Amino acid sequence: MSTVQPDAAAVEPAGLSAKQAQILRYLRENAGDRTYFKSRLIADDLDLSAKEVGANMSAVADAASAIDVEKWGYSSGTTWMITE
Repeated sequence: MSTVQPDAAAVEPAGLSAKQAQILRYLRENAGDRTYFKSRLIADDLDLSAKEVGANMSAVADAASAIDVEKWGYSSGTTWMITE
């Protein structure tokens, strides 16, 4: 009998909604390439509204362990600083 360990990046923290898990996955996948993310651009990539992204980001920030999420600016919409 073999046991298969799930990929750590694929395991989502318990308690996140589907949208929150989707946002967290997106940030994890792109944090190595970028530092700043605008809510509206995240929304465009995930087929969500910027309002949905912003409303779910605090839960994502609380659940994120591999990345730090910080509200950074409001110019032309909310910008989030993501660091690993």
